[in-house]
Amino acid sequence: MDFSKDLMAASSTPIVLAILAEGDSYGYAILKRVQELSGGHMQWTDGMLYPVLHRLERLGHIEARWEVAESGRRRKYYRVTSGGRRQLAEERRQWEAVDATLRGIWHALSEPVARAASSLGGAFR
Repeated sequence: MDFSKDLMAASSTPIVLAILAEGDSYGYAILKRVQELSGGHMQWTDGMLYPVLHRLERLGHIEARWEVAESGRRRKYYRVTSGGRRQLAEERRQWEAVDATLRGIWHALSEPVARAASSLGGAFR
């Protein structure tokens, strides 16, 4: 399943904030976590993730620090701030409203289809 670029962009902020709310992480691990959480359906790239991280850092929603990994390489870790947690709560509220709206619309659309199928089924008895 391919996701549209618009949907990927719109969902990137709450996804990144939620992953960092689980605990501090670094770019590659965030990419892998997105893949894991989506069952492999969302394949983010560095070019998509790092602008989001930089924007969230600039807004004060996350903070970054450098650490040296066991391999000896420097790795930039990110953590969510209290402001980021507030933003995540707001993002969640908004996405839940969108989800409820879509579910309502889809339910309303499926009812006429179900009624039509039911009435057709009776015609063939």
